[in-house]
Amino acid sequence: MIRVLLADDHALMREGLKRMLAEQPDLEMVGEAGTGEQALDAARELDPDVVLMDLNMPGMGGMEAIKRLRASSPETAIVAITAHSDQIVPRRVLDSGVRAFVTKDAPIDELLMALRRAADGGRYVSASIAQKMTLESFEENDPFRVLSGREMQVLMMVLEGRPNQVISDHLCLSPKTVSTYRTRLLSKLEVSNDIELMHLAIKHGLVDSFK
Repeated sequence: MIRVLLADDHALMREGLKRMLAEQPDLEMVGEAGTGEQALDAARELDPDVVLMDLNMPGMGGMEAIKRLRASSPETAIVAITAHSDQIVPRRVLDSGVRAFVTKDAPIDELLMALRRAADGGRYVSASIAQKMTLESFEENDPFRVLSGREMQVLMMVLEGRPNQVISDHLCLSPKTVSTYRTRLLSKLEVSNDIELMHLAIKHGLVDSFK
């Protein structure tokens, strides 16, 4: 059972996530907090496996809470979540030590996957955030800057190991179109197969393991 602490200043958001987690056999919401200070106190008391931390909270705020939580409880996995990705520097968030970073408009299954992957020691970044990271990169040799938004979405799902049919259903594309996107990804990124694609993603920080 993965024990989750939710830190978000919106009670409605907390209630919705609480109900969502209650439907998952391997996830349990053990506590909640509305500020960064409350999140630190709850983490010390409850010792959760994962803290789902909103970056935009009153008081201490999410980023400072993440910094202090990493110092006091380095074994606790942190998943950062935000509704304002345009106001956040993704690499700064990831460099703070979080295991995953998702947006509040992400599909439910994406958030669940991020929680599970973080608890398992893996890493996850929402496609929209990953795209923002590549667009903000000033490295001329960053290969992912050539991808469109849709191509980045397909890429992130390929890296998750999802088959074409699942990607097709999730993005409302035909399987043939998904296959075309996958072929285009290999061509644009100058790799021959999914293994080389994964190595490239690890090298540039989109993922950090084969989980």
